[in-house]
Amino acid sequence: MKTKIFLIGLFLMIFSSISFSATIQGSVSDNSSGNSISGAEVTLYKMGIIIRVAKTDNVGMFEFKDLADGTYNIKVNASGYSEYNEKDIILSASDFHRMTIFLKTNIVAINEIKDNKIEVLCEESEAIAPVAFYNCKTSADRSSYAGGVGYAQDDYYVEHNTESYDFIQENGFKDVINDPLSTFSIDVDRAAYANVRRFINNSQMPYADAVRIEEMINYFDYDYETPKGEHPFATHLELGDCPWNPKSKLLMIGIQGEEMDSESIPACNLVFLIDVSGSMNSENKLGLLKKSFRLLVDKLRPEDKVSIVVYAGAAGCVLPATSGNDKAKILASLDKLTAGGSTAGGAGIKLAYEIAVENFIEGGNNRVILATDGDFNVGASSDGEMERLIEKKRDLGVYLTVLGFGMGNYKDSKMEKLSNKGNGNYAYIDNIMESNKIFGQELWGTLYTIAKDVKIQIEFNPGKVKEYRLIGYENRMLNKEDFNDDKKDAGEIGSGHTVTAIYELVLSDAEGSAGSVDPLNYQNTSIVKSNDIMTLKIRYKKPDQDFSRLITQKVTDNDLKKTSNSSNFMLAVAVAEFGMLLRDSEFKGNSSYDHVLLWAKRAKGEDTYGYVAELITLVEKTKLLSKV
Repeated sequence: MKTKIFLIGLFLMIFSSISFSATIQGSVSDNSSGNSISGAEVTLYKMGIIIRVAKTDNVGMFEFKDLADGTYNIKVNASGYSEYNEKDIILSASDFHRMTIFLKTNIVAINEIKDNKIEVLCEESEAIAPVAFYNCKTSADRSSYAGGVGYAQDDYYVEHNTESYDFIQENGFKDVINDPLSTFSIDVDRAAYANVRRFINNSQMPYADAVRIEEMINYFDYDYETPKGEHPFATHLELGDCPWNPKSKLLMIGIQGEEMDSESIPACNLVFLIDVSGSMNSENKLGLLKKSFRLLVDKLRPEDKVSIVVYAGAAGCVLPATSGNDKAKILASLDKLTAGGSTAGGAGIKLAYEIAVENFIEGGNNRVILATDGDFNVGASSDGEMERLIEKKRDLGVYLTVLGFGMGNYKDSKMEKLSNKGNGNYAYIDNIMESNKIFGQELWGTLYTIAKDVKIQIEFNPGKVKEYRLIGYENRMLNKEDFNDDKKDAGEIGSGHTVTAIYELVLSDAEGSAGSVDPLNYQNTSIVKSNDIMTLKIRYKKPDQDFSRLITQKVTDNDLKKTSNSSNFMLAVAVAEFGMLLRDSEFKGNSSYDHVLLWAKRAKGEDTYGYVAELITLVEKTKLLSKV
């Protein structure tokens, strides 16, 4: 009897020590189209035993909550798709594990019914989206394929890939004596990370020019100190070793924007500008777009108002300015949207701005939200013409946010330029969880600006720093004289946003150099003795003002001394190193996926929404892809 009581007590003690607070959340989509798959069966195993079974909902999502510590396996089955298995998912207390699962179809076919029998004409090859190959019997069969756009090549139908990205010429090292000033505009865009994720989850390495490292770094939130003084943001500086180059140090500059609650945000005048052209006719484009905007509508307040403008062959207003209190009317207008026709993007932008100006709220948050794959091909669509229009309306106080969708014909280069001109931000939405991040967790940071035209200028002390290189921000670099020019446009910070930049430094006492020029013969290169490593200057304007304010901070050795680096530093450096590997950067040095994984895991911390866990999974997938 005593033994039995002892065993029961021991069992209760062990059972009570187990944590049941971990969560697995994920989405299931079609590997080729990106469409969400509803009704897929997701089975959770532990030690070979079925623990839970769930069905994906109408947007392809599933969730397992209150899980105990341990190692799990997941199996996913859906009609018409190959079975998916993921093993060795290790959970500990309070983990939030995010998954993005893509299922391969068993057969993707063009079918004809002959004599009451279905004849399969095409079978899918092993090619990975966004370029899909179909082994078809005749050119007539190819022309009947629902994808429609393509060309014949022997026995293959090839769906065009017309994605476009601006060329990125990486920043190189600068010699401090000859080039002591580094000047750039801040950037809170995060589109590149989600787009890179889309490629990797489709088992593809991303294009090098799709990898904007600063946007990958800034996708993540960092635990910086909140602002306490007169300025709407606080700065954080940290110096540490460079993992890919033992001769270098890394300087991290972090900016934390003031976070405002929804009651403090002025009334919003929002114009949804929605692309309903034929190129948007898929679930991962217009379908996902409508689901995304539903999340935004759910957050609207009575004082907010929404208009909806659509464009295809022509542009039109489908919903005049409507109170955020009338959600049913707004949602009904969204639900009726269907795709078809060509793309008069220029006409749509003009009409959206006209409506935004007509409903302008003095002191309010006036913004056009453009949602598209960026494929403008009819009408007034020259980049220069649209950019000038957007700049003009920006100066009137109407800003622009750009949301990108889809694959295959995605025009990243055009959309990034437009958002930069419009004092707005740019995001890429590849799944419903990204929509929830933008319009759920970070809504007011996405939609409300607390500081505009934010510029950074650093003067390095040649007595302390020999050379420097800014990692990323290539299309945000400014001339040194632009820093004091209040007419020069720069980046914006939204409510609660963080901005992070990393410099690779070669200190003056380091041996060798990264590529300095010959000494100058006719310049005064004497070094002033000082303990300062650098002087940091930041200029910004308040959203309703046209003159800038200046923040100046001298930084000494003592300011940057640390016994160990913070999780903020480790995460930012891990993402920067990952970006350099994806770009195959000439400056990647001794970078490795193993080191990225090591630092990302050390930086994981609480990871409330599972973003770092997702990063770790992406790096692991990329490591495998790099070996193929």
